[in-house]
Amino acid sequence: MPKPVQTALVTSVAQAIYQVRLPLPFALNSVNCYLLVDEAGWTILDTGLGTSLGRAGWQEAFQSLGIGPQDVRQIVLTHGHPDHYGMSGWLQQRSPQAPVLMTRETDWFSRYVWRDPTQWQGEMRDYLARSGLPPEMEAKILEDMAVMRARVQPPPEQVILLEPGQILEMGGRRFRAIKAEGHSDDQIIFHDPEERLLLAGDQVLMRITPNIGLWPGTRPQPLARYLASLQELAQLEVRVALPGHGRLIQDLAGRIQELEAHHRQRLAEMFQAVAQEGSNAYQVSRRVFAYDHFSTHEIRFAVAETLAHLEHLVAEGALARETEKGRWIYRPA
Repeated sequence: MPKPVQTALVTSVAQAIYQVRLPLPFALNSVNCYLLVDEAGWTILDTGLGTSLGRAGWQEAFQSLGIGPQDVRQIVLTHGHPDHYGMSGWLQQRSPQAPVLMTRETDWFSRYVWRDPTQWQGEMRDYLARSGLPPEMEAKILEDMAVMRARVQPPPEQVILLEPGQILEMGGRRFRAIKAEGHSDDQIIFHDPEERLLLAGDQVLMRITPNIGLWPGTRPQPLARYLASLQELAQLEVRVALPGHGRLIQDLAGRIQELEAHHRQRLAEMFQAVAQEGSNAYQVSRRVFAYDHFSTHEIRFAVAETLAHLEHLVAEGALARETEKGRWIYRPA
């Protein structure tokens, strides 16, 4: 069993669990992946975005822990977003004996967005237009997504599908898989009740709030599903949660209360930002978010989060939505 280590990228965060902090080329500049070890070998949990710095980070982590290609027995994904899914195929090529474990929904998402995006591209173009984005911004977002697609290649070939409720052995522990919706439809996280340990993915983060967005292909009402998931997580006994970004969460129940309060406040802000004569999602997002220094990547996420909150307000009866000249228009009900 490797001894606890502390490097710029690798930190021992629990017995037989190491956090690998890999760089991202965004305002959110790093993602937490994890290595768990037991007698059966090493498990990789989430994989980072496929960049030269990301691949170098994994090589450094493997070297510092003495992990050879033959030592990895499985690669587990919490969800299909590129900073978690991205290097799964590359890592599997390095360790071809290691299957990639993901939910059926993640497998579908990877094919819809990353492998054969023809349908997704058309739906994304329509979605951006209906949300009210200027045509030049639509084009830049689609261009950015093509760059992102290159960073999740190659896709994994040997895949095993995970189901909620399934017990998965990692790091000498028995983790129960829990479906955690809202941030993505496909996310699955893992709870060890014996050690009260949660591998939290992006469902609960400390410094920032997870993006809760409505995207092409997303099931309706992601915010309602996210808030329901938080209520379920609040019932778990958790001593520490290991998140997909940022520092460890020592008080999960307290952080959940903060996230719930944030979304109550955000709903109030969104409602106030809708003009009496009606507003589209892009207009509302500009009134709520500080766009001055946003990249198109951040604008895309701001619009998706705005839509999720506006649709929540529609479901609650506070707003009404109509379609005018190909755009979704929201008005006070």
